[in-house]
Amino acid sequence: MEHLEIERKFLVVSDAYKQEAISQVRIAQGFLNTDPERTVRVRIKGNQGFLTVKGPSNSSGTTRFEWETEINVTEATNLIDLCEDVILEKVRFEVPLGNHFFEVDEFLGENKGLVIAEVELKHEDEVFEKPKWLGDEVTGQPKYYNSQLSKNPFLQW
Repeated sequence: MEHLEIERKFLVVSDAYKQEAISQVRIAQGFLNTDPERTVRVRIKGNQGFLTVKGPSNSSGTTRFEWETEINVTEATNLIDLCEDVILEKVRFEVPLGNHFFEVDEFLGENKGLVIAEVELKHEDEVFEKPKWLGDEVTGQPKYYNSQLSKNPFLQW
């Protein structure tokens, strides 16, 4: 499925989101290509596989082209074996708030200790309710992109 992805990213300052979450799933993902102009990601989310291509971000870092298709887990596992450097592992919590859902990623492995929340929007200046566990905004800061965390993990900062 192809669309423009409009999202904002924030650091998370407490684990209060866990009590508000309606689901959680373990994710493993790797990158076949981390060029900022065309990132190619392989993801295993629960028992589903996905192949995703993302284009460059706009100047504010909020919007970019995204194409994703579901693939079977065996294919995804085989593709992850071809990926660059570090395979990202995280637990994603889905937290509803108002008319939006926050996806809170609690990173594991080389990125343990990093927790990032994302909210997807319909347009860049859309107003949304901010939960009290939301910290500083990191939208558009490349070091927080998953593709960069696979090259320069949080524990090495």
